[in-house]
Order: sequence, then C-alpha cells, then structure tokens
Amino acid sequence: MDLVPTGVEGLDEMLSGGLPRGHVVAILGSFGTGKTTFALQFLMQGLINGEKGIFITLEEDVESILRTAEGYGWDLRSHVEGKTAALVKLEPADAKATATRVKSELPPFIKQFEAQRIAIDSISLLNMMFPDDVERRTRLFALCDQIRKTGATCIVTAEVKDENPGSSRDGLVEYVSDGVISLRLVERTNGEVQPAVQVVKMRRLKHSRHIKPYSLTEVGAVVHTEAEVFA
Repeated sequence: MDLVPTGVEGLDEMLSGGLPRGHVVAILGSFGTGKTTFALQFLMQGLINGEKGIFITLEEDVESILRTAEGYGWDLRSHVEGKTAALVKLEPADAKATATRVKSELPPFIKQFEAQRIAIDSISLLNMMFPDDVERRTRLFALCDQIRKTGATCIVTAEVKDENPGSSRDGLVEYVSDGVISLRLVERTNGEVQPAVQVVKMRRLKHSRHIKPYSLTEVGAVVHTEAEVFA
C-alpha cells in the first residue's frame, strides 16, 4: 500500500508508515489540542517531499496561518510565493457564497493546482453553515467524494462534543472519513493533564490502537510512542 508520511514523529509509527494515499482522514479534538498544528505539519511534510499542498481555513486568516507556521520554523510563506502551496480562506459567515465555492470552484482548483495533499481546518465550521443534518450529510459526502476523485490525501479537522471527546460535534465526519485520529486531554495519575492521541480507525491499514501521549514542541507535534499516558 502507498503510504503518505504525516511528518509527525511517532504518529507515522502508530500508522505503520503513514496515511494511505487518497484517504480523507479526520482529526478530532477539542480547543487547544493542536488540530491545526497536526494539519499544517502534514502539509509541510508533503512540501518537503516535493508534493504540492492546499490549506483551506475557515477559522484563521491566511496571514495568521503563515505566522503559525513560522512559529514552528516552517517556511510555508516561500512555498505559497513559489506556488507549490496555496492557502484558501473561506468565510463561514457567508454560507451561500462558501457553499458555491466548495461545490463549484474547489474540485477543479485542486486538479489544476495538482495538489497531492489537502488540509481543511475546520470541517465543523463548514458543516455548521447548513441548516439541517440531511443537508450537512449530503454536502459532506459530496465534498469527500470530490476530494477522493482528485487522488489527493486529505486531513480535515473537527471539533468534538464536550461530553464525548471521541465523537465529532455533528456526529457525521467520522462516518464519512476513511480514517479518524482522536486528540484528547487525559488526566494522569499525578493529576496533570496530558495530551494524548489515538488512531481510532484507518481503512485498509493495520495500525496501533494504543493511546499515546504527545507534545506540541517548538518544531511541531511529537508523539511519544515509548511512553504511557497513565504513568
């Protein structure tokens, strides 16, 4: 199987080498768990490997994303200027215009750009633009299908329910996605709160189901596969 390394130390080990190429993978987590960092790191690894990438943001503006990357020492700006990376800002406040762009403009843009990696941050905001579950489900299925047809590997971030950190806010993305990676905050035996990651599902791939601690360091996310969460 053709695997795409995520660039996150330790996570690729849990995935037996990376994400299956062409998969749409959801990263679930609450505020502050580092979902955007994981998505950016995935995009940057592709750029390092010579793969074009597109980062679609509904939360932060383009300059904010560039500054976040710079904070980790990632020169995303030069890739954007060199047209090997593209940053696309969608406005969740303008639902009609954004829905039109996602349906009509995004798929051909991905193909024309020849993107091999895509990150969408966050799919939860995109889903919130639509008035009911039926339309949300229809739109989300269509978007994921369109992305798969391009052959690109995609990461989407999603917010979780407060009472259930293993489930997305709308309960849809984990069923539409080919894989789900859960980021959560776990209370350790010493009372500290430890960020932890688990690969919940990954179609057509044998992967670790262990929950492992991770850190957001000055060079990005690092998963500590040799450690245990509850130590």
